[in-house]
Amino acid sequence: MGVSTPTLVTFAVYIALMLGIGLWAWRSTKNFSDYILGGRSLGSFVTAMSAGASDMSGWLLMGLPGAIFVAGLSESWIAIGLVTGAWINWLFVAGRLRVHTEYNNNALTLPDYFTHRFEDTSRILRIISAAIILLFFTLYCASGVVAAARLFESTFALEYGVALWVGAAATVLYVFIGGFLAVSWTDTVQATLMIFALLITPLFVILALGDVSEALATIERVKPTAFNMFHGLSFMAIVSLLGWGLGYFGQPHILVRFMAVKSSASMPNARRISIAWMVLTLGGAVAVGFFGIAYFAQHPELAAAVDGNSERVFMELAKLLFNPWVAGVILAGVLAAVMSTLSCQLLVSSSAITEDFYKGFLRKNASQQELVWVGRLMVLSIALLAIYLASDQNSKVLDLVSYAWAGFGAAFGPVVLLSVTWRGMTRNGALAGMIVGALTVVVWKQYSGIDLYEIIPGFAFATVAIYLVSVLGKGPSVAMIARFAEADKTFHREKG
Repeated sequence: MGVSTPTLVTFAVYIALMLGIGLWAWRSTKNFSDYILGGRSLGSFVTAMSAGASDMSGWLLMGLPGAIFVAGLSESWIAIGLVTGAWINWLFVAGRLRVHTEYNNNALTLPDYFTHRFEDTSRILRIISAAIILLFFTLYCASGVVAAARLFESTFALEYGVALWVGAAATVLYVFIGGFLAVSWTDTVQATLMIFALLITPLFVILALGDVSEALATIERVKPTAFNMFHGLSFMAIVSLLGWGLGYFGQPHILVRFMAVKSSASMPNARRISIAWMVLTLGGAVAVGFFGIAYFAQHPELAAAVDGNSERVFMELAKLLFNPWVAGVILAGVLAAVMSTLSCQLLVSSSAITEDFYKGFLRKNASQQELVWVGRLMVLSIALLAIYLASDQNSKVLDLVSYAWAGFGAAFGPVVLLSVTWRGMTRNGALAGMIVGALTVVVWKQYSGIDLYEIIPGFAFATVAIYLVSVLGKGPSVAMIARFAEADKTFHREKG
């Protein structure tokens, strides 16, 4: 299919809107705290929507529908695991982390929080955690660049190399300009666009097929195993899919949203909004892939568009089923998913370099304006590295995301969870947890040969390491325990 003018115009308007929000955020960015955390000014609605949008990425509209399209409902276990993990994260971590970061020197980043929470004068926690962020976020950013390239390649018939640069540039510009506020405000717009796209597309697929019963009958005829949630899955495989939910406790680009909210009292409302959004969008993504089986079975002459690359199923259905103007809006939903996550990842990676390396070790007395500009330059540098890693046309979005998700979930998840719930945790315990979690993910992925998602052993081993090292070594200081108790008291008071 050729490039339609309405789709081109819709994309141009959408990107212009995002850049406009970036310019507006520029006016509200007066210091480095504003640039990387928005001055802790987010309300519950923006917090919820931006957390959801920054979480799901292009995987939601490309990876998940593609997996369902190929394997059927057996791939939906991952959605169940994600909703469960996100709900627990909102319930036990969100409000506590907001309060604890404020009590620990008003920490702006996770490495900064770990440093002050555990009174780490050696700054080894800052170095190790910042290094982990850069390692896994580079992979994560690469997945976002791949997803953006696939979108522009499919929609505008661009060469992959050209699409790579166009897709990345669309995101980098508004992050560079507006920082955290731009990312959060655009995320809210993008989350709204994503839910619209994922609710309307499966509905139109069903209408194109006739009705639900006819669609189901077609699926049963061409792929009867698609209905079986256990088809082709061992117990280990189901546990692996559910294990994705463990990742939420350690994702810096999601946790930073909790740190930026006005008050922990806003969390319950934000949790309800966020989980409702997740259920609807994940359900829509599953429906797109599932009913897409029937649509392309009834239209085999169109199936070539998704043969060999099932991650294009959502985009192809949008182009086939909708008026070009509407299709442009729907496809902008894919761009929204990509941009929302990639932007937050770039910003968190930039803040790790700027706050935890540049300011922490090179320029302790750097001015706020200097830090903002260093942060912007780091956004560009990380984006260029991600583009380089994404230059392989055979890159799969879901593969890149799963590795990065596991790395963060295992390295930071147990550390964050226990740091806000257990006063007996120590600096050495946190360090052991980070190292054991990250190394387990890498080693398990490369050498284990066991069909179990690496986040599960990584999370388990890191938790054990934190507990044993904390209990067997020197305990936390009196000041550390007192500060924890005060933060915990404030959290329960604000919670009501």
